[in-house]
Amino acid sequence: MALFLVAMVVAPIAVRLLDRHGLPLAGRYLAYICYTWMGLIFFFFWMSICLDVFNVSMRILALLPGSATSRFVWTGKNSFVFLTLGVVILGVWSAFSAWQIRLDRVVLQTTKLPAGKSTLTIAQISDVHLGLMVGERRMSRIIRLLERAKPDVLVCSGDLVDAEMERFDNLTAMLAKIKAPLGKFAVMGNHEFYAGIRQSEGFLKAAGFMLLRNQEYGLDDLFRIVGMDDPVGTKRYKEEAAANLSERDLLARSNSQVFTILLKHRPTVENESLGQFDLQLSGHTHGGQIFPFNLVVKHYYPNQNGLYQLDKGSTLYVSRGTGTWGPPMRFLSPPAVTLIEVTRVGS
Repeated sequence: MALFLVAMVVAPIAVRLLDRHGLPLAGRYLAYICYTWMGLIFFFFWMSICLDVFNVSMRILALLPGSATSRFVWTGKNSFVFLTLGVVILGVWSAFSAWQIRLDRVVLQTTKLPAGKSTLTIAQISDVHLGLMVGERRMSRIIRLLERAKPDVLVCSGDLVDAEMERFDNLTAMLAKIKAPLGKFAVMGNHEFYAGIRQSEGFLKAAGFMLLRNQEYGLDDLFRIVGMDDPVGTKRYKEEAAANLSERDLLARSNSQVFTILLKHRPTVENESLGQFDLQLSGHTHGGQIFPFNLVVKHYYPNQNGLYQLDKGSTLYVSRGTGTWGPPMRFLSPPAVTLIEVTRVGS
């Protein structure tokens, strides 16, 4: 048993080594084993804490005169059976939930769309983490949702890839078939940099995305989009980052009369940028992915899931992600493709 536990600790490193050395099948099987185990251990850990809190509460209440709450204390074999059964149920439920990708709809109003355009639809995918464990089956589900949504614009707010991608030509072809009349745009998340910057750039461009690396793109008077690299890229490629404009400078160059989208992987909001963009689209948090991990994530990213009205007329939308990272599970945080309908109001 001790040997197995040690193996599970070092297995994630072995997964990466197998992938990088041309053994993706072995890496995939090992990844499913070790990351599923990681998810189950997480469930066991917090369920054990909940059970301990319950038992302590029952023992305290048992001190009261006439109380019989001590009979409800779960210990020994009974507690282990209860915890094991609960972990299995939550694990199966979470694995099933991870495959049920939703189409979330969000409606925003603006005065900035031109007179000839009453609605601008934007589809957002984020944190798909294509690689050993997430591949063609999940991408097929995503494509079906996008085909049903028929967006004007498709954006990816980072972490589309997660591994060595040169062996996944089918995924490139599948992504390239997704059409958006007004363009497909992507930014680099932290996992794009982990997977390899040139490799990730090549994959995204071959998939038909315009990659915005601290850059802007404008389409006449319809919309303007500014895309920023994840901070990991700034740290790893300082010379390249130094040559790029900052978020504040890029937004300052934008026409304030045009609907402006800020595409960033992490849901951090710069105070200097408020009022300079209309809609920031981000991801990274996975909405916690497995409850109650969202309580930990919230400490670092208070805005971690959904729509947030900011100061000076700016709005933030944070996707809880379209895929999974680590354990192939989602608990109380289902994956989603988001369709944002920007509607024109006023004269």
